[in-house]
Amino acid sequence: MGDNQWEDGGGGGDSNWMSRLPEELLDVPLWNLAIPGSHDSMSFCLDLSSPVLGSEPFLLRLTDRLLPCWVRPCVYRWSTTQQSVLWYQCELGVRFLDLRIAKKPAGGSTLFFAHGIYTLVTVTYSNAVFLLLIQSGSIKTLADVFPPWHGDKITLDYQHLAAPFLPKSLGCSRYADSPDPNKVISYLEEQQRHGRPDGFYVSGLNLTEDILYVLLHPLENLRKMTTKGLSPLLHWTAKQRPGPGGGGVNIVCCDFVSVSRFCSIVISLNFKLLESAIRTPSVTQLPPVLSPELDLLG
Repeated sequence: MGDNQWEDGGGGGDSNWMSRLPEELLDVPLWNLAIPGSHDSMSFCLDLSSPVLGSEPFLLRLTDRLLPCWVRPCVYRWSTTQQSVLWYQCELGVRFLDLRIAKKPAGGSTLFFAHGIYTLVTVTYSNAVFLLLIQSGSIKTLADVFPPWHGDKITLDYQHLAAPFLPKSLGCSRYADSPDPNKVISYLEEQQRHGRPDGFYVSGLNLTEDILYVLLHPLENLRKMTTKGLSPLLHWTAKQRPGPGGGGVNIVCCDFVSVSRFCSIVISLNFKLLESAIRTPSVTQLPPVLSPELDLLG
């Protein structure tokens, strides 16, 4: 499948999907819903002129100082996990943003987003983040966000929230660190057999290159590796279900969320919580649960 087909078939999500869920799901805890997330959400604007992060391996940092014109383009190719800006990711239905923040060695107090290298964008922050609202304990279900009346905008009062959130609120992140989609699936299934964590947790569909893979594929990049391996990962995702059960998924993260039907697949999993009532009019307002036989790539 060519790049244009991937991009043309991308999206398929719904920017208002949470407010359009059936009423029966509005009281379901958010950690029991299936929520699309983007892995390393800000990596669409990495800065080729920046040094590699101080947290990277010593050998890579040393090579970067000696041969920056070779190292930085390579890191850029394998660190760019998204091609869409944040607002478009949210338009597709993404509701979990994976934001990595770091300081440059000589950058003073300025904060940058980062993944391998730093971004062109600096971090501007206020006193509240939506995830903070969730993790503070004031918002547990969609009924706490969406009132029973209809409206175009929701105003959230966060002035009286406790500032620190509990680390245990995000139970864990499950990433396989493998370039092989079958190994990623095997890892996620093995983790499912151990049961799901309490609260929010992340299942990562992203593929991760290693040094051997990079050396054997000198003309490739992360996007090409992802698009080649995405189909089995999406088929696996379409078979999952959210909820408190041992194998229930919650936040599902993916690279390049705009090149496939990833968001719509994850969103549609929530209707498996209503299988007994899936033929009712209130449930059919949104796309039904996708079957593995459908074209998951768009």
